[in-house]
Amino acid sequence: MKVGRQTKIIELINQYDIETQEELADRLNAAGYNVTQATVSRDIRELKLTKVSVDGTHQKYIVLQNQESVLFEKYVRVLRDGYLCMEQAQNILVIKTISGMAMAVAAALDSLSITGLVGTIAGDDTVMCAIRTDREVPPVMERINRMIREGV
Repeated sequence: MKVGRQTKIIELINQYDIETQEELADRLNAAGYNVTQATVSRDIRELKLTKVSVDGTHQKYIVLQNQESVLFEKYVRVLRDGYLCMEQAQNILVIKTISGMAMAVAAALDSLSITGLVGTIAGDDTVMCAIRTDREVPPVMERINRMIREGV
């Protein structure tokens, strides 16, 4: 019953701009779920729903992104903000960054768990990435380029 109700809640908040617990309870009751506001409140907490502004005056419930997704986006943003260019030197990938951003970019790269990337060393505006083999450098470069371009 709970799983079905919570699935219905997600369906409803994706379909409608639901602003209050009372409105959500009404829609659930109309859909055949006999709920109280206390039940809806518990479901909201368990589903990690939050409210966001729709038009500056109204709000609606949404599902918070999971923490891993949020961290991934932050690391990609750091990479995107600091990155200037990169070049292969055998199995070393040298990434040039905006002055003062190399350590942040290196930490982001380490956290993104890119296949083939063994580790990083950062200076002020340069990151040296140790890649397992020289054959693995081009796929690593393509992965980094795709994150910078598309965020994925």
